[in-house]
Amino acid sequence: MCLRLRPVGGGPLGAEAYAGVLALLGGLTPAVQALPPDGALADVRGALRYFGCDAVRLAAVIRVRALALYGVDAAVGVAGNPMLARAAAREARPGGTLLIPDEPAAVREFLAGKPVGALDGVGPKAARTLCSYGLDSVGRVAAAPPAALRRILGARLGREVHERALGIDRTPVRPGSAARTIAAERAFGLDELDPVRHRRALLSLTEELGARLRTQGPGEQGRGQVCRTLSLTVRCADRTTLTRTRTLGEPTAHTPTLTAAAYSLYEGLGLQRARVRALSLRAEDLVPAEGAARQLSLDPEDEKARRLEAVTDRVRARFGPHAIARGTLAA
Repeated sequence: MCLRLRPVGGGPLGAEAYAGVLALLGGLTPAVQALPPDGALADVRGALRYFGCDAVRLAAVIRVRALALYGVDAAVGVAGNPMLARAAAREARPGGTLLIPDEPAAVREFLAGKPVGALDGVGPKAARTLCSYGLDSVGRVAAAPPAALRRILGARLGREVHERALGIDRTPVRPGSAARTIAAERAFGLDELDPVRHRRALLSLTEELGARLRTQGPGEQGRGQVCRTLSLTVRCADRTTLTRTRTLGEPTAHTPTLTAAAYSLYEGLGLQRARVRALSLRAEDLVPAEGAARQLSLDPEDEKARRLEAVTDRVRARFGPHAIARGTLAA
């Protein structure tokens, strides 16, 4: 089961509401994996046996409780594995449940017409390669000979892509994985077409994530850490969701480095004035900052930027997060 959460009044999901929904799921099953900034994955097979109900009824109970306790609408996807559950949650309407029956024919029907880029593990390069061979939909990939896919994509990726096109996902739900990620989101008041405003939102996100990673403080997730991976999610007006992930050259919490990576991920999507509803950025694979190696820079401007960053963090820690802001964001 996968949940996609959003506040009833719109806007980004608050940290307290998100934590509350995760705790709600944790009361039903110990196998709960957070998918920041607004998703959650839960293995509810044990809960179904314990409560003596089916998954759709349990999903209805979860939706009602999330709405009553935290003011959150939950779109729920129910399927036999995490990949299918996430796909179902993306297509479920807010406050509704989409069930993919655990039957091969139903799974094939659900996946067949989707673009090949919708499959987990198929990035832009792999998608272009598959499309060049006429394999532009999940249904065509599923019907292709496995040996041909291994020749096109390589042995490991070819095997994984073929399995996923058939609806097979061997990935387990990983409880506690949220401790290795932090995320932030910017939702636009109206569907936004302007790439300049998209980039301004990305700059705001990297400023927030960088500060949260760097700032020291006990008991708070993501403090005094650096990230190895950055993931960008774009939510469009037609309810499609695009996600791209990049492994950074070295673990970092330096805002300019995060900003450059975020801009590159955004440009790689080739949105071409798409109507964007929200942008979210997730820092993944976090490690303690003191244990991470950093390549020394001979650029005096970079060292100056890092010193200024440290001073800015101290000012914000004393006077609040909005005590200092970039002129671009304050305008």
